[in-house]
Amino acid sequence: MRVNKVAVAVLLLGLSACGSPSNSATSTSEGSSSTPKPLVHPLSGRDVSPSAVLAVKIDDTEPAHPQIGLASADVVYVEQVEGGLTRLAAIFSSEIPTQIGPVRSARISDIDILAPYGRVAFAYSGAQRKLLPVIADANVVNLGAQRESPKIYYRDETRNAPTNLILDPIALLAKADGVTTAQSVGWHFGPLPAGGETLTSVEMHWPASWYLATWSNAEKRWMLSHDGDADLDSLGGQLGPSTLVVQMVDIHPSVYGDKFGGNTPQSETVGRGDALVLRDGRVFKVTWSRPDMASGTTFSLPDGKEMLFAPGQVWIWLADRTKSPQLLPDRTPAAAPASFHA
Repeated sequence: MRVNKVAVAVLLLGLSACGSPSNSATSTSEGSSSTPKPLVHPLSGRDVSPSAVLAVKIDDTEPAHPQIGLASADVVYVEQVEGGLTRLAAIFSSEIPTQIGPVRSARISDIDILAPYGRVAFAYSGAQRKLLPVIADANVVNLGAQRESPKIYYRDETRNAPTNLILDPIALLAKADGVTTAQSVGWHFGPLPAGGETLTSVEMHWPASWYLATWSNAEKRWMLSHDGDADLDSLGGQLGPSTLVVQMVDIHPSVYGDKFGGNTPQSETVGRGDALVLRDGRVFKVTWSRPDMASGTTFSLPDGKEMLFAPGQVWIWLADRTKSPQLLPDRTPAAAPASFHA
């Protein structure tokens, strides 16, 4: 179940006292015969005005599936964690569902990922002791479960711990102070650029997890599979973004580790590297660039022009630059998968 976008926008505008002037510019006087068109949301290109930003850490292991609320996210990052598994950092603003989960703990890569979004509401289940001071010093509104009411973070008794912690995001945002309004974090939305190649699917492997994205011309999005199964949400729909980015990054050991002795990898999202941008059934080889923590990430075509995204949800796979995603350019059974080399 999802909350009406207009109702949520009204709620969140109250939370975003520092919101942009453009929000007030869209209002009309009582009795006006015309309703202005909403602004394009800067994170997803959806036809809705910017509002407060909520970032939630979500489990991505098999017991956590099906996940709750992900279809409403504007942006979803897939990042590598201990043991080669993946975990999600989901960004919500244009639409806030009534539930999100299963919520899991934060990681050091999240601090870099969230920096260009501004002062976001950050929801997570906890963190390694050494990481807690880093989160406290970061430019986020720290709303971890260890600090909040069990009515806001609660257990779903139909699931097993630790993959059963569910968030009431509306209740959480209602008490959040100083959350900034959504702003551009580097990319923009627009028409399909010239060039690129037709593509049926892309497959990417992490050490203990893998994703497959297959283009659906009927739904105009990349339908996701996780570890060989259709990636369904809790309502039974298959997850799939309009734009999928395979961002090749340096993944290396960090100074953090879990209680079982596993090292926490860090994904370096500041710098420059190769990427694939998939939209409208085509794939574009691009260059990503982010000069510092405060900057957003831009994606450039080989001729230097900006790579525009398709309006709708964006997923970003943070993939090891030493690995190669597998591309299937057409549906011919005899066609051999092509490799993208960073």
